[in-house]
Amino acid sequence: MPDYDYGYQLSGKEKAALLLVSVGKSFSAEIFRNLSEEDVSDLTLNIATLRRVSPEKRMEVIDEFYQMCLAEKFMQEGGFDYARELLQSALGAEKADELLGKLSYSLQVRPFGFVRRIDASQLLHLIHNEHPQTIALVLSYLDPKQASEVIRELPPDSQADIIRRIKNMGAASPEYIKEAENILERKIASMGFSDQTNLGGLNAIVGIINELDRSSEKNILEVLDIEDAALAEEIRANLFVFEDLVKLTPRDVQGVLKDVNNSDLATALKGAADEVKAVIFNNVSSRMKEMIADEMDVMGPVLVRDIEDAQQRIVAVVRRLEDEGAITIQRGEGDAMIV
Repeated sequence: MPDYDYGYQLSGKEKAALLLVSVGKSFSAEIFRNLSEEDVSDLTLNIATLRRVSPEKRMEVIDEFYQMCLAEKFMQEGGFDYARELLQSALGAEKADELLGKLSYSLQVRPFGFVRRIDASQLLHLIHNEHPQTIALVLSYLDPKQASEVIRELPPDSQADIIRRIKNMGAASPEYIKEAENILERKIASMGFSDQTNLGGLNAIVGIINELDRSSEKNILEVLDIEDAALAEEIRANLFVFEDLVKLTPRDVQGVLKDVNNSDLATALKGAADEVKAVIFNNVSSRMKEMIADEMDVMGPVLVRDIEDAQQRIVAVVRRLEDEGAITIQRGEGDAMIV
């Protein structure tokens, strides 16, 4: 019979190690890829020295992790009071307070929770007269899709400025964040409807631009080419745009074209560079090439917006296939392939 130590109390790090062992190598590896080298080393050591625990203790740790994930989700969605109310309903007052107490040491409630619960048009009306730095601050706390919806509706000459401010946001003081929150909360009411926090950065920008329409995406990058070429280059190195089809291998191009509507392809190619057209036509059959060319001739003049929309739908296919691991995007100019 296994020699379990039923009286042994696991530390937080040991619980994390036990959880990683419980979820298996595949999930653990995915988690490790998102941790610092120091955290990986620390967890690896704890996994290597983990004591034998009972199945009941293992399930207790997994259940605690699940409940803390729920608590964090509730806090991010609606703030501390919202989380307390839901957790008390589900788990009782004592357990809810215990969970929130544990989280208070490691989780800072994400500001602007009330902003994330209004739609993009309301949010735009709320912040459009604010200082650009305040707008960038608020958008840094939104998920990329919601932030992109707001940026899409901003004046074209301010879109790139907001993107640049998000990139350079760095650390924002709690006082500045709280003041911005108070101002927006008062505005919402009138309309009727700790430590410094690191915000923004390149990943936030790429996530936002990935969600933008083609026209806004092009405008931002073209403005940045003039005003901040280094930032534009950095974004492009981490962002797949329509012209980057030339960077795909022939096999990956063919994989993408299988999931692309022929009408979208013909429309997108109406406004494409010769290099992109060459990549497409070199990876379809002669018959398909003739069909696409005929459709391009038959459709006649096409609105620029329609061309950009079609190109963006193709880009969405590429990004989805990359997320699924079906294709690999070569990043950087040195890896580009022109077929």
